[in-house]
Amino acid sequence: MSQLHELSLTELRGLLTAKKTSPTEIIDAIASRVDAVDPSIRAYVYFDPASAKKQAAKVDLSLPLGGIPVAIKDVINVKGDQCCCASKILDGYTAPYDATSIRALRSAGAIPLGRTNMDEFAMGSSTENSAFQITRNPWDTTRIPGGSSGGSAAVVAAREAVAALGSDTGGSIRQPAALCGIVGLKPTYGRVSRYGLVAFASSLDQIGPMTRTVEDAALIFKAIAGHDEADSTSLNTPVEDPLPLLRTGINGLRVGLPKEYFIKGIEPGVEKAVRDAIKQLESLGAEIHEISLPHTEFAVATYYIIATAEASANLARFDGVRYGHRTNQADSLIEMYGRTREEGFGPEVKRRIILGTYVLSSGYYDAYYLRAQKVRTLIRRDFIKAFEEVDVIACPTTPGTAFKLGEKTNDPLQMYLADIFTIAANLAGICGLSLPCGFSEDSGSRLPVGLQLLGAPLDEAMLLRTAYAYEQATGWHKETPAL
Repeated sequence: MSQLHELSLTELRGLLTAKKTSPTEIIDAIASRVDAVDPSIRAYVYFDPASAKKQAAKVDLSLPLGGIPVAIKDVINVKGDQCCCASKILDGYTAPYDATSIRALRSAGAIPLGRTNMDEFAMGSSTENSAFQITRNPWDTTRIPGGSSGGSAAVVAAREAVAALGSDTGGSIRQPAALCGIVGLKPTYGRVSRYGLVAFASSLDQIGPMTRTVEDAALIFKAIAGHDEADSTSLNTPVEDPLPLLRTGINGLRVGLPKEYFIKGIEPGVEKAVRDAIKQLESLGAEIHEISLPHTEFAVATYYIIATAEASANLARFDGVRYGHRTNQADSLIEMYGRTREEGFGPEVKRRIILGTYVLSSGYYDAYYLRAQKVRTLIRRDFIKAFEEVDVIACPTTPGTAFKLGEKTNDPLQMYLADIFTIAANLAGICGLSLPCGFSEDSGSRLPVGLQLLGAPLDEAMLLRTAYAYEQATGWHKETPAL
C-alpha cells in the first residue's frame, strides 16, 4: 500500500471508514513528509501537528470529511492560529474566531492543519511577495509555484497536505493549481462565505478547495458552500450536490472555445496540451463550439482598477491602532499611521494601495473606477450570452508554465499578465476550475499545464462533472514531482 501522505482525500476516507488507519496516523505521515521536503519548498509558515492530533482525538469519523487534515491559506482565520496574510503588519496576530469556511470544515469532520505561505494580502502571482519566505515549485525548485495561493498549491503537489483551502481574487486558486499540477476550484462569487477571509477586493474574493483530484475538490466544495448570514454577499440559494453527477459522463455536453483565449504569446507546449485536452473531451462525447468573449482584452486593465480601489479601502484598517504591528518611531498620531504602514506593508501592497487611492480620488473616480465598473458589466454579459450557447468554456489556465524565481519581480506588468486568462471569471462572478492536462518542456524543465474550465454562475456541479470525466480518461493527476 502507498504511504498515507501519497493518498488522495477520497482514498484516505475509505481507509478511515474501514478503520484501517486513524486521523493521528495520517497527521503523523503528513508531518514526516513536511519534515522531509518543506525545507526545500518552504510552503508552510506555521505547522502544528500536536494541536491537530488533539483535535483528531475528538473527531467523528462518520462525517463526510471525518479525520481529514486540511492546510489553510494564511488569509483565512482559524481560531487560536496566527493569521498574518504573509505581512509584517500582522506579524504575531492570532485569530480570535473561525472563519465560516473553517467552521464548515470542522462540521464536516475535517481538521485544519498548518498555515500556507502566500503573496502578501493575496496580492501577487508568484508567492514571492510574502514578507516571511519564498515558496518554490515542487516540480522545479528554481521556479515559482504561482500565487497568491502558492503555498496551498505547493503543499498539495508535494504531498505535504491531503488538501488545502485557497482564495481566488483574480486567479489565485486556479493559476497556482495549474503551475503545480493539481486541481483548484474557484466557486461562484457568493457561493462560499467570505466571513473570516481577510479582504483584498471584496467584490472579487472567493474561497475554494485545492486538491489532488476532482472528486476531492467536490467533497470539500460540498462542505464549505452555502448561505451565511454573517456575509451580506452570501447567496441564499440551494447548493446542488456535485457528487452524484460526477460519473454521469459528458456525452452531448456543449464546450465553448473562446477565440480570445487562444492568442499569440501562449507557450507552444501549453497550447498543445490544452488542445489535446479538448480533443479528449470531444472523444468523450462533448460537442466543441467556437465562441467569442469580445471584451476579454479589457479584463486586465479593468481588474487592476477595481481590485486596487477595493484594496485601498480594505487595507485602511491596518493602522497600528487595533491589532498587528505599530511603529515605535512616531511623535504624533498621524506620523504613527504613516510609519506603521511604511514599515508593515511590502512594495507590492504599497503599489496597489497607491493605485487604488488614485483611481478613487476626486477628479479621477469617473474616468477610472466608474468606467471600469461599466466594462465589468460588459464582461459579465459576454459570459452570460456565451452560456446560452454552451454548457462549459474550455481554455488555458495560464499562458505559460512556471517561470524562474525573480524573473518577473522587477516587471509588474508582466507579472500581472500571468493572470490574463483567469481574471475575467472573477470580474463576471462565475465559477472556474483548473485541472492538470499535461506537461510542457519548452522552458527546459518538464512542468505542469492546466486546463481551465469556466461555468455559468452556480453551475459548479457541471464544472466538476466535466473535469471528472476528463480526469478519469487521462492519468495526469497521478503524476507526482520527484522530491
